[in-house]
Amino acid sequence: MKEKHFINKSWTLFLDRDGVINQRPTGDYVRKVDDFIFQDGVLQAMAHFRRAFGRVVVVTNQQGVGKNLMTTAQVFDIHLAMHAQIRRSGGLLDAVYFCPHLASDGCDCRKPKSGMALQAQKNFPEIDFQKSVMAGDTISDMVFGKTLGMTTVFINSNQDFKTLADYSAIDFCCENLSEMAVIFIEESSEF
Repeated sequence: MKEKHFINKSWTLFLDRDGVINQRPTGDYVRKVDDFIFQDGVLQAMAHFRRAFGRVVVVTNQQGVGKNLMTTAQVFDIHLAMHAQIRRSGGLLDAVYFCPHLASDGCDCRKPKSGMALQAQKNFPEIDFQKSVMAGDTISDMVFGKTLGMTTVFINSNQDFKTLADYSAIDFCCENLSEMAVIFIEESSEF
């Protein structure tokens, strides 16, 4: 039986971006603001997360920059627009970190490596990875969270959860952030 925890303002939520917050374009990247389309229910979920967690942080690999398919300025514009819409809907992002490097670059910031989480902890020293949740749609996201001791939530409506449920880096599986909000932020906020 898993140890029970209570989500409160001492907890941090780490979120991947593409495929979790917004729709992931098939075979492409979100290159400009017009390409960024929120997943259904995400804005409502973000408002719930704001009330439950002390910090909400996005950590996203954006190797399209390294491939010269978009610029860092375009990524910043996308993140500004994303943040503005989340705020208008009652949510809040404390920070967005992204890795612009190619997978082959071997940098320390590209998930599953821990660089973005360590930068977040440097900016927000109260972040305790043992009291953090990582929600993402790839095994890389799960390994990123598990390596740091986070509770992990695999989010992907297109995966066969039964084949992934036994993977040691996954603690919970949800189809989307709306389902995660219902599971994690019910009255007791216990999981």
